[in-house]
Amino acid sequence: MIQPPETVTTDQPRVCCDGASSIRSTGAYKPSALGHPRIWLEIDEKGYVDCPYCDRRFVLEGGPAQPGIDELEPGDLPAPGDGSVA
Repeated sequence: MIQPPETVTTDQPRVCCDGASSIRSTGAYKPSALGHPRIWLEIDEKGYVDCPYCDRRFVLEGGPAQPGIDELEPGDLPAPGDGSVA
């Protein structure tokens, strides 16, 4: 499974993306010059939406989008022999 380049958690089902929100500006340019056109996206029943320009994924807090087993980090799983696993 290919991972999105960036995942943003949000509490709103409607989000905007311009691809440049994490780019710092200097006096020479504005971050929006390095991004893409600003678009509005709606998170649907899947619980997430991907930007068609920059592939940034917006995940709704408390929504149905939960990490799958292939998306877990090693620290997310219990240690072998841990009594917390039934």
